[in-house]
Amino acid sequence: MTAYTDLMAFQKTTEALGSVAGRLNWDQETIMPEGAAAQRGEELSAMETVLHARRTDPRVGAWLAAIDPQGLDAVQAANLRHITRSYARNTKVPADLATEIAKVTSLSQGIWAEARANDDFAHFAPTFERVVALKREEAAALADGGDLYDAMLQDYEPGATAAELSAMFGALRPRLSALRDKVLGADQPKGVSGTFDEAAQMALTHEVAKSFGYDFNRGRIDKAVHPFSSGSGSDSRITTRTSHDDPFNCLYSTIHEVGHACYELGIDDAHLFTPLGGGVSMGVHESQSRIYENQLGRSRAYTEYLYGKMRSSFGDFGINSAEGFYAAVNRVTKGFIRTESDEIQYNLHVLLRFDLERDIISGALEIKDLPEAWNARFEADFGVKVDKVSNGCLQDVHWPVGLFGYFPTYSLGNVYAGCLNTAMRNEVSGIDAALAKGDTSLATDWLRENLQQYGGLRTPHDTIVHACGFEPTEVPLLDYLEEKFSGIYGL
Repeated sequence: MTAYTDLMAFQKTTEALGSVAGRLNWDQETIMPEGAAAQRGEELSAMETVLHARRTDPRVGAWLAAIDPQGLDAVQAANLRHITRSYARNTKVPADLATEIAKVTSLSQGIWAEARANDDFAHFAPTFERVVALKREEAAALADGGDLYDAMLQDYEPGATAAELSAMFGALRPRLSALRDKVLGADQPKGVSGTFDEAAQMALTHEVAKSFGYDFNRGRIDKAVHPFSSGSGSDSRITTRTSHDDPFNCLYSTIHEVGHACYELGIDDAHLFTPLGGGVSMGVHESQSRIYENQLGRSRAYTEYLYGKMRSSFGDFGINSAEGFYAAVNRVTKGFIRTESDEIQYNLHVLLRFDLERDIISGALEIKDLPEAWNARFEADFGVKVDKVSNGCLQDVHWPVGLFGYFPTYSLGNVYAGCLNTAMRNEVSGIDAALAKGDTSLATDWLRENLQQYGGLRTPHDTIVHACGFEPTEVPLLDYLEEKFSGIYGL
C-alpha cells in the first residue's frame, strides 16, 4: 500500500469517530436526560482524547512526509491539504489541554442553560472565565506568536483574518444602518395574530422541509432550545423550536437548518469519511442556510405558496392576502434575539458579537464586565435597553462552549449568499414561478451542482468564486436588501 492509501484508511476511522462524537452532542441537545450532563462530559472528554491522539499520531506525520504531492489528482491533493492543516494545528495543542477543553465546555453548556433560564450571569461567570482561559491557552499554542483571535478564526473560516472581516463589516454597517432607520421610520405591515398549535406547527414544518428537498430517509427533525444541524453523509439531522404565538420562529428556523443539512447531504458520496465529506467552512455553510431561509424562503414567490399552507393549517391568523403575508414574514421590528432578527438587522447583531468577543480574547474586556458592555453596545446599535441577560449576553450558546471566531461566519455567510443568489438568478430562469408553487428544485439543484457536491474540495474563498464566477463582495447582499425592503416599505 502507498503512503496515501495508508493515510486515507487511517483518516476514515478518525472521521467515523468524529461522527460518533457529533452524535453524542446531538443527543445532549435533544433527548439526553438532564441528570446525565456530568457523565456526558466524561464521555465527550474520552472521545476527544481518542480523536486528539489519532489527529496527532506520528504515523500521520510520517505518511504526509512520504507522499509526493506532484503525483496527486485534485481530490487527493485536497485531502492532503486538509489533513496537513489539521495535523499541524492539532500537534500544537497538548493532549491534556484538548481533553480539558472538551470536558469543561460540555459542563459549561449545562451551567449556561441554568443561568440563562434564571437570568443569573453570576452563576455562569466563573465557568465562563475557565472556558475563556482554556481557549486563550489553545489559541496561544496555535498562533505561534501571532494574533490569538486570528488563530481561532481558522477553526471556522480557514484563511480569514480579523482585519479582512473588519473591513467587510465596516462596509456593511453604514448601508445596513441607514436602511434599518428608513424602514423603522415607515408604516409597519401587520403581523400574524392568534395561537398556533404546536403539533400543527411541527406538521407544517415537516412539509416545508420536504419542499426544500430535505430527505427524511437520511434525516429527522427534533426540538431543541437552540436550533442546529448535526451530521453528514447519510445522517444529517436538524432541530427546531416552537412558539405558540410566532409560527415563523419554527418555520424559518427549520428552513435555515434544512439549508445546512442539504449541504451535507448534497456532498458527493465518494467523499464520505474523508476530509472533503463535510462543508468546507462555517461561512460557506451559512451561505446555504441563509439563501434557503431568506433569498428563497422569504421571497415574495415562496411566501405565496406558504400563505396557502398556513391558511390550511391554522385558518384565520389575521392576514388576508399573499402580499400582506409576504410583508408580515419580512417585518422589521426592534428585538433582542439574533436568531429571530430580520434580514436587515441580523448582521448588526453579529457585528456586536464580533467586536465583543475580540475584546474578550484580547483581555480588553473582563468577563465580569460583559453584561454591562453588551447592554451599552446594544442600546447604542439598536436604540433599546436590554431588560435581562437571557435577552443579552446569555442568549447564545456559542461562547459557553468556546466557539470564539464562529460568530463572524454568520455575516460572511450572508455576504456569500448574496453573491450566490445573484449568480444563480443570472443563470437560471423561472425560479420565482416555481417557488410560488412550492417547488424549490431549480434553485436547490443549482446550489447542489455548483457548490454543495464538492464539499471541501476547494478553499472557502475558491468555493464561492467557482460557484459565482466572481470574487465575493458585500455589494450584492446590500443591493438585494435595499431593493427588497424598499419595495415592501414603499421607500
